Parts: sequence; structure tokens; C-alpha cells
Amino acid sequence: MRSGIGRAGPVAGLAAALVFAATGCSPSAPGADPSAGASAAAGRLTLPTDVPSRLLAGLPRSWDELRHWKAADWDAWASKHVFSNPVVRGLWSADRMGGAQPQQPAPPAVSPSPTDGGTPGDPAPVAAVAVERPYTRYPASGKVFSTAPGGGTGQCSATVVADPAHPGRSDLVWTAAHCVHEGKGGDWFRNLVFVPAYNSSGAASGGHRATLADVAPLGQWWADRVVTSPLWPVEGGHSGDSANQYDFAILHVHNPDAGAKSLEETIGTAVPVWFDAPRAQLSVSAWGYPALKPFNGQELDRCDGGRPAARSFDPARPAMLTIGCTMTAGASGGGWFATMPDGRQALVSNTSIGTRDHTALSGPYLEGVARQALAYIAQK
Repeated sequence: MRSGIGRAGPVAGLAAALVFAATGCSPSAPGADPSAGASAAAGRLTLPTDVPSRLLAGLPRSWDELRHWKAADWDAWASKHVFSNPVVRGLWSADRMGGAQPQQPAPPAVSPSPTDGGTPGDPAPVAAVAVERPYTRYPASGKVFSTAPGGGTGQCSATVVADPAHPGRSDLVWTAAHCVHEGKGGDWFRNLVFVPAYNSSGAASGGHRATLADVAPLGQWWADRVVTSPLWPVEGGHSGDSANQYDFAILHVHNPDAGAKSLEETIGTAVPVWFDAPRAQLSVSAWGYPALKPFNGQELDRCDGGRPAARSFDPARPAMLTIGCTMTAGASGGGWFATMPDGRQALVSNTSIGTRDHTALSGPYLEGVARQALAYIAQK
């Protein structure tokens, strides 16, 4: 059985948006099928019947329509679903980051099915191994922290990705949609910050008190815009289902104390995203900061999962990548990496859900919709 990884805080309020834009600096307080499945034969979307119509405005009615959205279509959706959410300066101390806890949603009624002719069930477990310190050697990996609308703090993992519109000057961070938005019936998480190379030196490991400079050696980067699949805010669930097949998000960030220098210029790297990567040629390594026992959220780990299996809740949607991995909650949003034909390491997915007994992870397959989302936020 599967459960979501690293969702931060309880569900509260009723609002949904595609793009979240931070404006200003004022403080803020910290029946129907929920998966809205599609018909493979007709290619139509079955939209939720228990969601206010205003939240469905602009949503495509078919997969072909969604896959062929242009910038104007994304703009039309975003113009109806914008949410303002500034970061509170000084909110995130080392202690608050260390105490942020991922929430573990209930497991789904059924596990995803193989769609590649493979045998049912999950791949054999692959033990997570510790990434060598200092993590500033791998600064594209880090953590996203958030506060929930109803209270509480959360943590996820994330990756700095290349900006196709601004080569060498990226301010874009890739994570899971459930790390930034509660999904159907919920709201955006607040006070979203990205910390590259979190706890690089290990100063906060072993229960030790650390300073903010120790755990955030490359600074805090505030989210000012966020984009997800347009389906996540209206059908995202609290356990694994077909919504997780589009469980990705991209944050545009800035450092209020870094002047005009971009995130990529500051840390020295950004990972390209490999869309429509050939599944049969992939050997995948998943990275993240697992936080539930036997892990503690202070260490960067990885699982070298090899060739991923294909698993789907809804066969009309792109099948998820699935690998054996023992990482737990907190690893959500962490990057899945593979080697491109030119030798570069590229991001091909992010952790979305895992098994109840922590033996395998699944992440979305990044194809045309994800490519459009990255292009859209890059242009903005």
C-alpha cells in the first residue's frame, strides 16, 4: 500500500490556484471521485462534481487540450487563480527548520498497476545511502520549508533546475505539488523557502543545536511564484491516486539579501530537466532528506534504483516511474537523476509517493505538460 510523502500541515480553507505570486512583505499567520480520473478511450477529463465551479474555470476538458496548451492558455488559467502569499522575514530559524515535520497521508485503496508488461507489486527494496559531506559539493539539492494555512510547519526536498529562458541565471526550484499545495479543497502552503545544501556541514546532526548560517550556508530563497499541473489544485488527494501522476511543482525564488545575483549564480549550478526521457534507457538515482525513522531529516540520502518500473493509477495518464528505495517522509519533491546521452546529469522526476513499509518510491513521468509548466514560469 502507498502513502504520500512529506505533505506539510493539515488541510484548511477552500481556495485553489495555479500560480502563486508573493506581493509585499506584510506578515501572515503561520461523494465524487477525488482523483477525477480520465477516460482512456475518449480522452475526456472527468472533473470533480463537489468542487466550486470557480475553481474549475479554464481547466481543459481533454488530455489533448491540456497537452497542447500555449502560453496564453496558462495565462488565462493563472489570471483566474492567483494567490498572494508573502514570506514572513525572520520566520525560519534553524530550530524551526529542524522541527518542521512532514505529514503522512492515509494510504490509497489500491496500489498502482504495472503498465509496462511487468509483474504486479513493487520493485525490490534498495537501501538509501548517505551522500558524502559537505553538501555544498551538490548544492542543487536542498529542502523546501512551509507553513500550513491551518497551522504547523512542513518540510520537503527539492532541486535547482536550469531556466530555459535565462541560461546560467536560474531562480527555479523543482519539487512535488503536494509540497506547495494541499490539493482538492485546500490552499497553498505559506512562507515557502528553499534552502540549498541544507545542513551541509552536519552541524545540526545528532541532535545538536545549530545556527541559521550552519543549516543554510547558501542562504534562504523565498518563493514568489509557483506553478503546478493545472489539475493538482482541483483533484490532488491526501493519499496516492491518479493526481500523483502529475505531482510536480516549480518555484521561482529570490533571496532578499542577495541583490541581483541569481540562485544559479550563487550556488554555481542548475540541473537540466529531461522531458520525455526514454524509460528503457534510464538508470535513476533518487535524492532527498527523509525525515521519519530511521531517518531524521538532517541528512541528504540517495537511492540508486536503476531502471524504473512503470506504474499507473489511471492508464490514460503518463505512467509514474517506480524504484525500490527505503527513504521515508521528507524525501518528497527530491530529484530523480539520470545521465543524458551527452553525459550530463538531468532531472527526470521527483519523489511523489511511497509504500507504507518504505520499500519503494514513485514519481511523475515528466512529459509535455511539465515542459509547458517550466516554460511558462521561466517566461514570467
